[in-house]
Amino acid sequence: MSAARPGRVPRRGPTCLWVTLALAWGVGAALAAEGPGAGPAAAPGGPPAEREAGLADAEEPCGAEGWAQDAVPPGAAFVAAASYRGPGNNDTRSNKALPILLWWSGSLFPHFPGDTERIDCPRGSCLVTRSRRVARHRRTKALIFYGTDFRAYEAPLPRLSHQTWALFHEESPMNNYLLSHPPGIQLFNYTATFRRESDYPLTLQWLPGVGYLRGPAVPLAEKEAWRRKGYAPVLYMQSHCDVPSDRDRYVRELMKYIQVDSYGKCLHNRELPSERLRDTSTATTEDSEFMTFIARYKFHLALENAICDDYMTEKLWRPMHLGAVPVYRGSPAVRDWMPNNLSIILIDDFDSPQELAKYLDFLDKNGEEYMKYLEYKNLGGIKNQFLLESLERREWGVNDMTLPNYLNGFECFICDRENTRVKEEQEHKKSHGKIPAPRPRIAQFKHMGCPMPTPGFGSVEDLSGGD
Repeated sequence: MSAARPGRVPRRGPTCLWVTLALAWGVGAALAAEGPGAGPAAAPGGPPAEREAGLADAEEPCGAEGWAQDAVPPGAAFVAAASYRGPGNNDTRSNKALPILLWWSGSLFPHFPGDTERIDCPRGSCLVTRSRRVARHRRTKALIFYGTDFRAYEAPLPRLSHQTWALFHEESPMNNYLLSHPPGIQLFNYTATFRRESDYPLTLQWLPGVGYLRGPAVPLAEKEAWRRKGYAPVLYMQSHCDVPSDRDRYVRELMKYIQVDSYGKCLHNRELPSERLRDTSTATTEDSEFMTFIARYKFHLALENAICDDYMTEKLWRPMHLGAVPVYRGSPAVRDWMPNNLSIILIDDFDSPQELAKYLDFLDKNGEEYMKYLEYKNLGGIKNQFLLESLERREWGVNDMTLPNYLNGFECFICDRENTRVKEEQEHKKSHGKIPAPRPRIAQFKHMGCPMPTPGFGSVEDLSGGD
């Protein structure tokens, strides 16, 4: 059972996505912008907003790009809604002069309810759209792809020389192996991934803020009473089996040495106490009854589906929020992000599952030692300045209606850089080559790359031929 990410945009069904973003950004301006006369028959040449965007008759040629003049269908609906201009943006250009960003993965388009929006970002403005009708337009400067949906054979080829490609992918390589190899990631110019090295890092996408970590823990006395009722010290809740990290193999071995209550489909050995809790939809949210139940466990086995630097999900942060100690395997760099030096138990610090089990048993029987792992919840207990500063610098919010979400943040990141690129290209052209042309940005393996999977326990040589 996998919990929903704090602030996560639902993958299935654009309706949920649009409603979520509408709540965050408001739909009034977008609805008002379409207003009376916004239909196809409003006036010759297209609706006023469409004409103002310069795309009512969108069959303009792309010149050196070599596309035919009728590459974009005439009269393509391209209604640009008005938007709030934030402080620091002095861009007074009309819509028809702005660069266009195309969300090729249209289901992620972070605006509601239309297909097109003007965005006014910190350094400049752009038009953003999910209408593929403008894919070959000469003002369409960047295409934005969602990594889980990206398939090279479906990409818009041939690739145009005046366009950059941007990748948004918060998932691990399990969702798209192509992107974890240099030829795959180097198709893109801009990236937003879990890796801190990406252009627009999403590393802390599951952590709403410092306050989330400081949530109160279930008192130790209540956890001890839970143990006396026959519950295990260790919780495992996973229904996504056979993943690249091979986590079930390790947990299966650990179960030989310590009691583990496993409620998911993987290694299932205990039933949740109510039908409501057994409903998988309950476990995918921070449902109060579900959270109260799992908070009573002293330890949560928190094993990611892939082993990648900086890939940390709710499997790590949710137990910390609840005051259960994560027994973690995932990001090799996880210590960089922990609130203090004694926050989690790292599986890879132990030579074997048996050694880990001995340590968990020791903590289970020694409450004073166990409680040291929860000291980060005390006043002043979060001592990691890197974590605090990273949260402070983060310009997007998680479950925070006062801040943009990371989709809007990423498109503004691209908008600002594309406006800069356009300006640099113009200066290069005007100087007749005296000013160098902007160098193309190419994403690197470190933006997304992860090591090859290995067995969760033992070595490759130990595996049977059919494993």
